[in-house]
Amino acid sequence: MGKIAQTDLGPGQVFISADHQHQYVLFSDTRPMISHLFMFWCFLYSDIIMLTFPDSEKLVIDLTVQSHKPHFIAVHCQEVGGKNYEASMAHVDCFVKELLSSDAMKEYSRARVYLDENYKSQEHFTALGSCYFLHESLKNIHQFDFKAKKFKKVVGKEIYSDTLESTSMLEKEKFPQDYFPECKWSRKGFIRTRWALADCAFDLVNIHLFHDASNILAREKSPSVYSGMRQKALGFVLDRLSYQRDIKKDNILCQHSQSRRRFEKVPYFVFGDFNFRLDTRQVIESLCSTATMQTVRVGDTNEVEKLIFRESENDRKVVLQLEKKLFNYINQDVFRENNGALFLQFDSELSCFKERLHELEISFPPSYPYSEDSSQGKQYMDTRCPAWCDRVLMSATAKDLVLKPENEEKYLVYDNIGPNVCMGDHKPVYLSFRLTAGAGKPNANKHKCCNVQ
Repeated sequence: MGKIAQTDLGPGQVFISADHQHQYVLFSDTRPMISHLFMFWCFLYSDIIMLTFPDSEKLVIDLTVQSHKPHFIAVHCQEVGGKNYEASMAHVDCFVKELLSSDAMKEYSRARVYLDENYKSQEHFTALGSCYFLHESLKNIHQFDFKAKKFKKVVGKEIYSDTLESTSMLEKEKFPQDYFPECKWSRKGFIRTRWALADCAFDLVNIHLFHDASNILAREKSPSVYSGMRQKALGFVLDRLSYQRDIKKDNILCQHSQSRRRFEKVPYFVFGDFNFRLDTRQVIESLCSTATMQTVRVGDTNEVEKLIFRESENDRKVVLQLEKKLFNYINQDVFRENNGALFLQFDSELSCFKERLHELEISFPPSYPYSEDSSQGKQYMDTRCPAWCDRVLMSATAKDLVLKPENEEKYLVYDNIGPNVCMGDHKPVYLSFRLTAGAGKPNANKHKCCNVQ
C-alpha cells in the first residue's frame, strides 16, 4: 500500500517528557483493534472479537494515555488483522485512522505506523505492527534510515502497510521455517527501528516467538522442546543486534544481509509476545504432587491423547486434565493469587540470556491465556497453563537508562493493562519510565555512521 499521510497518534511505545525529562511507556503485545496495549495494537482477535469489544478497548487506551501523559508512545502488535486475517485485514486501516483521530491522541503531532499486512507473501508475512507516537512538545527526535545509514528528523504522520521490505526505516525479518518445524507457515519474526531522542539513541524491537503447539509434548521433558525453539530464535535476534555473527555464513536471507551492513551498537528494548511458558513438567509436578496419573492413548497409533491426574483419596477427584490444547486445573485461582508469584520459579526461559537481557521485577499475573468472553475479564481459558508470554526486556545499557537515580519510582512502572477488562487472550504489558536529558552518550545522533539529515 505504501506510504499514506495521516493525522493523529496511535499505539506503541511511550516516552513522556517534561522539563527536559522524557517519560517512556513501552507496551508489549496488542491484538484486536486496540487489544494489547501494547495493546493499542496487537491483533490476535478474529473479526468478530474485534467488533465485539471496540468501545471497551478504545476506553482503556484513552485512559492509559491520559493517565501517563507520555511524550513518546511505542506500541508493538502481533497478529495484525486477527486470527482470521484474510477476512479482517480490511478493517485494520480503519481502526488505525480512528485511533489517530481520537481525543486522547490529539496532542501527538507526529506518528509512524508500520503494519505488515501482505498475507499473500508467504515468504515475508509476519503480521507484526509497530506504532510510534510523538507528543507535540517533544523536540528534535530522529529515526534511523538503515539504507542511508543516518538519522532523519521525524515530521508529520505516516502509515506504511502491506509490503514493508522496501521501507528503509526499519529492519524486518521472518524466522527461517526450520526454526519452527511443526508450523507449516509460521508468521513469527521481528521488526527493528532505531530512534534518537536528544543525545540518546536506542533500538526498539517488536518480536513474536513460537507458541507451545501441544501441552502433551511440552510436558515430556524439562525444559520443553518448544523452549529450545524460542531460545534459538531469540538468540538469532540478539546476535543481529550485537553483530556477533556473520549472517551470510548462516545462509539466512533477509532484507539487509546481502551487504553485511553493520551499525553502531546502541541500547535496545525488545518487547512483544515472546510466548515464554512456565516449565510445564515442573508445574504439573508441583500442582499434582500427591495425584496419580492416568494415560489415555489413541487406539490406532498408541499416541498419548490425554493425561488425567486424580487425587489419591477424596473419591479420586480429577485435579488436572491435560490434552494437546487443554490445561484444565481444578483451582485456577492459584495463578492469580499474589499475582502468580508462586509460579515465577517455573518461569525460566530467560535464564540462558541473563547476561544479555534484563527485566524489571514482575508484579502482575500471567498475561496469557485470558478468556475472550467480554464478561470474563479476569478469567483464564483452560487451553494452556497461564504464563507471562508478554514482556518488556532490555539490554544492560538500556536498563542503565531506565534505572537512573533521578528516575523517581513513581515514574517507573512495569505492569499490565486492563486487569479487569476483557482484552482478548493476552493482557497487554507496558513499561513506563523517564529519560533525563544527558542520559545517553554525548552526540549519539551525530555519530559518524549515524548522521542526522
